Amino acid sequence: MRRGAPQDQELVGSGAPGRGSRGGLPPSGPVVPVLVFPPDLVFRADQRSGPRQLLTLYNPTGAALRFRVLCTAPAKYTVFDAEGYVKPQSCIDIVIRHVAPTPSHYDVQDRFRIELSEEGAQGRVVGRKDITSVLRAPAYPLELQGQPDPAPHPGPPSWTPSPTARHFPENRHPQLATSSFLLFLLTGIVSVAFLLLPLQDELGSQLPQILHVSLGQKLVAAYILGLLTMVFLRT
Repeated sequence: MRRGAPQDQELVGSGAPGRGSRGGLPPSGPVVPVLVFPPDLVFRADQRSGPRQLLTLYNPTGAALRFRVLCTAPAKYTVFDAEGYVKPQSCIDIVIRHVAPTPSHYDVQDRFRIELSEEGAQGRVVGRKDITSVLRAPAYPLELQGQPDPAPHPGPPSWTPSPTARHFPENRHPQLATSSFLLFLLTGIVSVAFLLLPLQDELGSQLPQILHVSLGQKLVAAYILGLLTMVFLRT
């Protein structure tokens, strides 16, 4: 078993393992930090296009570096561009696809290794990083996917007025308008009646004296009747 490799299986890449993948880093020379994102790979078995992840590798140095992607379970994954070069101070995207999303592989942790080496066929390894990979089960059973959600929909939000509360303001305005109209109508009838009643000093009236009104009362009734007429004309 190689030193530095995961204890589950031997790291295997798309091709035959080279010398640079054996052992630790050289005792001398610069060590390049391996900057990858995301730091861990999480695949979902219910992805529409198949379980896949995008791994971004960044080269912070001023020289081109050769990279290689290795895996503890190469039969379960397809790595597009598993080997290549990263330009100075540039990044490259590596697409990794899980080709065996079966229930027996759910929550099984695998491991990928990213190796960076100097440019050239026999370039020494200057950086190495291991990242974990796991396949998660679907959020819903596969036989229920594509079917409508059987769960009942929640009720209206708390800020939404209930039907009773919503109808109450709507019905209150017609009631108020009807009450106002009846009040205006009654006031108009009283005003007209006051104008038709005889004056207190008028002679020859057959109405009792209590129904005789003064001139001031008739003026007030005429003023109120005029206001009511203006209100009706504006509406």
